[in-house]
Amino acid sequence: MPRHTDARINAIRTAERLFRTQGYAATGLIQIIQESGAPKGSFYFHFPGGKRQLALEVIAAYRARTSAGLRALAEWAAGDADKFLRALTKATAEEMAAAGWASGCVAQTLSQELAPDDTEMADAAAALFDEWVEIIASAIGPSEGDRSARKRAMALVAALEGARMLARAHRSAAVIDAVLGEFRGRT
Repeated sequence: MPRHTDARINAIRTAERLFRTQGYAATGLIQIIQESGAPKGSFYFHFPGGKRQLALEVIAAYRARTSAGLRALAEWAAGDADKFLRALTKATAEEMAAAGWASGCVAQTLSQELAPDDTEMADAAAALFDEWVEIIASAIGPSEGDRSARKRAMALVAALEGARMLARAHRSAAVIDAVLGEFRGRT
């Protein structure tokens, strides 16, 4: 009977945390292996493509988790765009504050460091952002035309990604609150 371990999921979780706080280039494979507690042989069994394959799997896991969260938030807001925006910006600020302002968006980090040269990574990040835009568009513009809601959702994703970067630098939610102020009542 094969032995079951959590080595794969632990490596993905550890790599996500490290990529979000340190970046891709600054995170070494040895560090991921040590901090995840995975034996080196187990790591290469699960990720024969090494760190790059792990990064692609981190994006896939992050996309699944964050998209599910956005869908749940949209369902909870039940078509109330301002309620959705308040909850989204509050959750973003609370997550960042809880991490001591050290944790950015893993898709943003990997995009900045690897795309556009790594087209597979760029495509994975683009698919994540596109999915967020579609979910947000449906949450903030149920009575508007699809094109208009999609444009506003894309602007919101861009604003929040930029806000994350500034919030890290300032160690403050003020810029996230500013995004809410600009989008609230305009969706």
